[in-house]
Amino acid sequence: MGSCLDTIKQTLFQAVFTPTSLISVRGTLHMLQIIFSVVIFVLSALRFTSSFSYWIYAMFTWAFCPTVTLIITIVEMFKLNIPFSMFCMDWSDFTTGMAMTSSLMTLSAAIIYANFYLCISCFYAWLETAFAFLCGVAYLVEVLWDKICKKKKGTYLAALPGFWKVMEAFVSCIIFISLTGYHGMPGLIACISAYVIPFPIILMIIVVNILKKLRNRLPFNQDRFVFTFLIISVILYVFTAIASPVFTFRGNPRPDECPPSCCIWAIEFVVAFMTCVNLILFSVDLVFTLFGICGFQRG
Repeated sequence: MGSCLDTIKQTLFQAVFTPTSLISVRGTLHMLQIIFSVVIFVLSALRFTSSFSYWIYAMFTWAFCPTVTLIITIVEMFKLNIPFSMFCMDWSDFTTGMAMTSSLMTLSAAIIYANFYLCISCFYAWLETAFAFLCGVAYLVEVLWDKICKKKKGTYLAALPGFWKVMEAFVSCIIFISLTGYHGMPGLIACISAYVIPFPIILMIIVVNILKKLRNRLPFNQDRFVFTFLIISVILYVFTAIASPVFTFRGNPRPDECPPSCCIWAIEFVVAFMTCVNLILFSVDLVFTLFGICGFQRG
């Protein structure tokens, strides 16, 4: 116990305040990301509030992404990423992976916001949409800077295996916020169960692989667990990809007037389409894992 405390003290003493990190390229991008996110969040919150799931997702994105970016900025400014090595976390992989994740979230939020709230005469909606896309572009530029200019090699989260899991979780979130019209329909409720079951396990797999020391302490072989999980997920999504359109669109043709911003049928189509997208993602993940392609491993 004493040696562990000594190690903690020694690593903490290495933390040094380095304000110059704020004027680096990444530091500047982080500041822009935070500013754009805060501006769009405040503008949207002041205009109106809504219980609409797409609006909640967009607001969550513009709160979550800059919060993570701020934490990363503070950690790097004080070099607190040094103590994180005690947990076997690849800090460079984590930061690039979070930038990639934030790019997905902010760009999708910008597209969703523009689809539902943008109109020709809506000045504030145009302003909010502009800041939303600027935020997404700022995160995308950070990813390109890390991957192309800095040539950072991801170990998990910023590499193909980890980011593939992130995309699976991201598509699941789009499905969740698009679910509608399932009340009183047991068939659709069964489909929702198929969506829900894999989601927390994906998050657990991501966290365990980020914290390598935690992975080494698991009482089971994680690679075999992931492989089994992918088989079950593919089966669940095959069922849902078949059953969901049957229960949703049988006797429910597309209306003659169906604008994307206010048509329930169009939102239900998003669920069916994203179900197929996730089925493809899980299936490719399973095949890659089976053959150990591109760094995907199984035990």
